[in-house]
Amino acid sequence: MKEWWLQLGLLGVPLLALYLHLPPPQPSPALLSWKSSGSFFTYKDLNIFYRDSSGAVGSSEVVVLLHGFPTSSYDWSKIWEGLTQRFHRVIALDFLGFGFSDKPRPHGYSIFEQATIVEGLLRHLGLRQRRINLLSHDYGDTVAQELLHRSLPAPPALFPCLLSGRTESLSPGMMVWCWFPLGDADPTWISFHSPRRKFQPGKIPLHNNEFSFSILQYINQRKKHRERWVGALMSTSVPLHLIYGPLDPVNPHPEFLQLYKKVLPMSTVSVLDDHISHYPQLEDPMGFLNAYLNFINSF
Repeated sequence: MKEWWLQLGLLGVPLLALYLHLPPPQPSPALLSWKSSGSFFTYKDLNIFYRDSSGAVGSSEVVVLLHGFPTSSYDWSKIWEGLTQRFHRVIALDFLGFGFSDKPRPHGYSIFEQATIVEGLLRHLGLRQRRINLLSHDYGDTVAQELLHRSLPAPPALFPCLLSGRTESLSPGMMVWCWFPLGDADPTWISFHSPRRKFQPGKIPLHNNEFSFSILQYINQRKKHRERWVGALMSTSVPLHLIYGPLDPVNPHPEFLQLYKKVLPMSTVSVLDDHISHYPQLEDPMGFLNAYLNFINSF
């Protein structure tokens, strides 16, 4: 038995070394087309990719999309056209370290910085005084929650936004009507703590340990700042709406839904078909889009 494990280990070392030095795969034609339709803006000498499409004539509303881990803005490709039929402008970015945005190494990646980058993009696009709708998923939900926290308490001089996606320790697809200022925040003084929770990151296609450790710090940040981010949702008086895939392995049914309703009893919920899992905007784009637009159109 010991010899078997030794042989396996000797075989695994060169295979692992080979994997870590493989070049990344070439983007597909669809992904290259996505990139060619976008632009870059600069954040602290780093290039951040985003797309900004003009949409519905006669509408003045803007929606900004915040993607999940470990993917990119391309997650929204299947509902992009549907959103342009409802909104005047549809905007998505690749967070720092993701997609076509720069991936500095080493770098102290944080949810706080990603939220500041979103604020920087809105300033770059001249949207400081505009009403902004935020649609978020997975990793992007925590960024949206940080933006919501920065707005509390909500002064009436600021402008409204819409957040949707997941809550940390809660989950996929939540919408929040809120106020959110475009000011920078210094997170260095924050020191909230919370109990540990289970997390299933799934497959993570990263290419070296230093990078994956840095990006994956968002998991520890979610644990450490749970009171700050879930507390922002619990404290708000604005309407909440969850879009949920019952087959989500990260947030299992029905336990997750029971927890969500207990923590946020004021929220309404859209439960998609039984076969829909963690990426509802890709697995059931029409169902997801209809649930999202029905909520928006109810105001």
